[in-house]
Amino acid sequence: MSPSPPTFHFYGNTVVRAAFVVALFGWGVGFYGPPVFLHAVLVRTGWSLTLVSAAVTFHFLFGAGVVALLPRIHRRFGVATTTLAGAIALAIGVLGWAAADEPWQLFVAALLTGGGWVPLGAAGINAIVSPWFADRRPLALAKAYNGASVGGMVFSPLWAVLIDRVGFPAAAMMVGLAMVTVVMSIATRELARTPTSEDQPADAGVYLAPAAAPHPALWRDRRFLTLAAAMSMGLFAQIGLIAQLFALMAPDMGPRLAGAVMALATGCGMGGRLLMARLLGAHTDRRLAAAASYAMQALGTLLLWIAGPEHLALFLLGIVLFGLGIGNATSLPPLIAQAEFAPVDVPRVVARSVALSQALYAFAPAALAGLMVGGSRAAPSWGVDTGAYFFVIVALQVLAAGCVWTGRRPVRLRTGATRTNRIGS
Repeated sequence: MSPSPPTFHFYGNTVVRAAFVVALFGWGVGFYGPPVFLHAVLVRTGWSLTLVSAAVTFHFLFGAGVVALLPRIHRRFGVATTTLAGAIALAIGVLGWAAADEPWQLFVAALLTGGGWVPLGAAGINAIVSPWFADRRPLALAKAYNGASVGGMVFSPLWAVLIDRVGFPAAAMMVGLAMVTVVMSIATRELARTPTSEDQPADAGVYLAPAAAPHPALWRDRRFLTLAAAMSMGLFAQIGLIAQLFALMAPDMGPRLAGAVMALATGCGMGGRLLMARLLGAHTDRRLAAAASYAMQALGTLLLWIAGPEHLALFLLGIVLFGLGIGNATSLPPLIAQAEFAPVDVPRVVARSVALSQALYAFAPAALAGLMVGGSRAAPSWGVDTGAYFFVIVALQVLAAGCVWTGRRPVRLRTGATRTNRIGS
């Protein structure tokens, strides 16, 4: 009896699982951590809210600058080394947040956390996954980016529990060591391999690809400008709503139910990202899909505004509609870039879009909170003080949908045939 042929193992699937874990730590520590750190620093030091909030903003602003340089850093040092270095810097930075005795030390810590989480964030995950996938990239990125959602669900309560039980310095040491240990293992094994080293070309298939040559001047490219602007407006509105939503719901719902509603939104974000990835075919108009996602979030936000917590069924429908678009706000722009730009340009397009959006959404919580009676009361009343707040969020979501839509243009398949983007073509 002849032996059965060996089973082919596509290593890209392993890379996706590794990227999921990297994203879990990246967002869990670098994105969802700073709001918790803010409270812990205030309790420990008694410094002003304005000062510590400025450090959180600096964290995201410095990160935006690093994102813009990430493709160059990856070319110089490699994805594996950059990712590990980011994890180490992030861990040291969190220790700095926990141990800072002077305000300047807090800003040094914010510099380390802001720059450190970037290789573990959106642009970093795209760089890890993209070399392994072409036709199946939407689903691969969706699965990897879901690590970000799980990171929020796991680390937001975990940070609070650890800091309460063992103190901020010990919590920072425990999480930092765990993160560095796990990322070191992933970087030296999974991330050290490439499609070339494994003799496994990217999962090939007919997909939308640009006929144009590499574009050296992205800032004059209409496709890039509309994509980056839409991503920036969409994330500004999304972060601004998420940052204040729990505080707005808690007086009417109670902290426990409000927490459950936030978890529902996060879960819908994971489901919406996977659903969108499965719906995106080789010739699907990805800009139309992004516009639909922003419009759905606008409708959900409008329902939240109109219904309020007292009309729970309609309110929860708004949460679901808004939540379904949460994940797509980060996963769709790289897929649009893949379809519209030459492969050599895609890392730059993704990195600069993420950098611009991060630089803007760093100001979203404070800016949008200021619309609620100018911040004159600690607990704004839903429907009385929140009209301008919700109006601006809905307007930004509608503008994001319109902006990404206006960038649509005919594209070419690899066969050379011209086709206008349309769903399901």
